[in-house]
Amino acid sequence: MRNFKPILLVDDDDVDSLIAQRALKELKITNELIRKVDGEDALTYLRNASNPRPCVILLDLNMPRMNGFEFLKVAKADEALRNIPVVVLTTSDVDQNIVDSFNLGVAGYIVKPVDYKQFVEAMKTVDMYWTLSQLPDVSYSPVAAQTQSV
Repeated sequence: MRNFKPILLVDDDDVDSLIAQRALKELKITNELIRKVDGEDALTYLRNASNPRPCVILLDLNMPRMNGFEFLKVAKADEALRNIPVVVLTTSDVDQNIVDSFNLGVAGYIVKPVDYKQFVEAMKTVDMYWTLSQLPDVSYSPVAAQTQSV
């Protein structure tokens, strides 16, 4: 990634999380990987002002307590969280899940490849996209900017 902000991985599967960590290390992506096991855990982390804001959230859809769709509904409705880019990283290739995810404001949707080399390529694509993209400063607040310019 092009900055030193952490990557937030929201995934309850230990094996998938280790594979993501291994792939990022292989790609020499030095951003810290912070893992949360479900949407509630992720929201708790994100709402704690002492935690660093992630540059991107990699989100699984199928999790206990609060799944990815429930997380997206809350996060994208929250003024402080809505500008953090979210990429769905899931095993689901169901068309309706893809449509619903984009309707909830995700920046991308990747079906987790079963093959490790293909998974590394998928993560390389995510890295390249975020390296080349011009992203909003997630600390930017339109309300604060409007107040300062008045």
